Amino acid sequence: MNLQTEYLKALTRRHFFGSLGSGIGAVALSAMLAQEGRGADKTPAVRDPLAARPPHFAAKAKHVIYLHMAGSPTQLDLFDYKPTLVKYNGQKCPDELLKGKRFAFIKGVPNMLGTPFKFAQHGQGGTWLSEVWKHLPEVIDDIAVIKTLNTEQFNHAPAQLFLQTGSAQLGSASMGAWTTYGLGSESQELPGFVVLTSGGKTPDAGTSVWGGGFLPSIYQGVQCRSPGDPVLYLSNPKGLDRAGRRETLDALKTLNEFQAEAIGDPETITRIAQYELAFRMQISVPEVMDISKEPKHILEMYGAQPGFVPESDSADDPRVAYKGTDAAFANNCLLARRLIEKGVRFVQLYDWGWDHHGVSPGEHIPTILPIKVQQIDRALTALIKDLKQRGLFEETLIVWGGEFGRTPMQQNNAPNQPYIGRDHHPYCYSIMMAGGGIKGGQTYGETDDIGYYITENPMSVRDLQATILHLLGLDAWKLNYPFQGLEQRLIGPEGKAEVHKKLLA
Repeated sequence: MNLQTEYLKALTRRHFFGSLGSGIGAVALSAMLAQEGRGADKTPAVRDPLAARPPHFAAKAKHVIYLHMAGSPTQLDLFDYKPTLVKYNGQKCPDELLKGKRFAFIKGVPNMLGTPFKFAQHGQGGTWLSEVWKHLPEVIDDIAVIKTLNTEQFNHAPAQLFLQTGSAQLGSASMGAWTTYGLGSESQELPGFVVLTSGGKTPDAGTSVWGGGFLPSIYQGVQCRSPGDPVLYLSNPKGLDRAGRRETLDALKTLNEFQAEAIGDPETITRIAQYELAFRMQISVPEVMDISKEPKHILEMYGAQPGFVPESDSADDPRVAYKGTDAAFANNCLLARRLIEKGVRFVQLYDWGWDHHGVSPGEHIPTILPIKVQQIDRALTALIKDLKQRGLFEETLIVWGGEFGRTPMQQNNAPNQPYIGRDHHPYCYSIMMAGGGIKGGQTYGETDDIGYYITENPMSVRDLQATILHLLGLDAWKLNYPFQGLEQRLIGPEGKAEVHKKLLA
């Protein structure tokens, strides 16, 4: 055995940098770290990575509540009314809509699929909405319906990653992480970025859609739960009281500060901040997550039920166990308002179960879509009303939508399938935005007479990302982080994006 060779194999990057404590190597290393903003003098142990920071310019919004419907709602049955498509229902799809196109599941020549639901116009802006929305028309004049979002991806995990992190591959920072990296947090006792889930499963891309990627891990989303222990592993171990936990953290802090001074690794500073935040969260999180303290009329307005655990959470296929009265999403909407009130910067709600392909009972648009809408309709409407009555609506940006759209054709890959559904469609789909500087009561953009292509005001995923950051007072081109030799951005290193100012109030 060559001990020198084995030593070199075992030598980690951190140990290598730690060994360069003197001589010409230390001088060169210090200069390189200083250029990247990562030297020890740039990362003092007393600095709080989550301290609130000013935006690049005057912001219209201070907070974001992003409601992601994982699986992607069908825009043609919710927002984008197409009488021509209804007329063509059941007819064979024209060849020009299939030639050269890639579909996730459609095979051969499918039939066109008109919506089975009736539509009507609502509000002063005359926004078209499907009959499945029972409460949303009450606040439609506060909402902008964008019909022309489009994406580069047509499978769930890559499309979710692209929307939330700016890259279809794992390892990039999520939108919430970028926001807290740019602005910090207004709360000293809670994370800057909180994630809540419902629907029985997490998104296809997993926890990466709220991860920190290459950013220091203090900025990643913290997943909370409404029933049970709000944050896993936050409580003290058995036999350790709060005073003992404090002594332990003080000792760890001292050791980590020594390491930070010697090495200058920003993750060491992150570790200190995470331990301290977790200690404060032991008191603050259970309090803010306890929605039973809300008045009865507020709980009823949202349709919330403290401690509710849906049957679908334990079902093999949660979709077949859904009930319209399931309160998990409603609870999360109410929690989102409570978290915003406490200064949390970015709250992300993921609701699973919107992937309606029509190849199983849980994917049948005529029966399952109304159930899913019923689960969220009342709560979403209540969230807007509640934020308005508390003076928080104008400073809170609300975004609702999925990762792509659904086809005007019926999915046809299952033999003799008795259910109706649509395949993935990246070329255009609808989302909603409200509050936080958005001009409500408008329908933005237009699609062709069957909802296949965009005809007016296309909005790419990168445009959406740049517009959200702009509303927060952040320049999407200046908000960057050096990694792998590139200035990484939420909108991508190339910076190909546009702020859609017609949407702004």
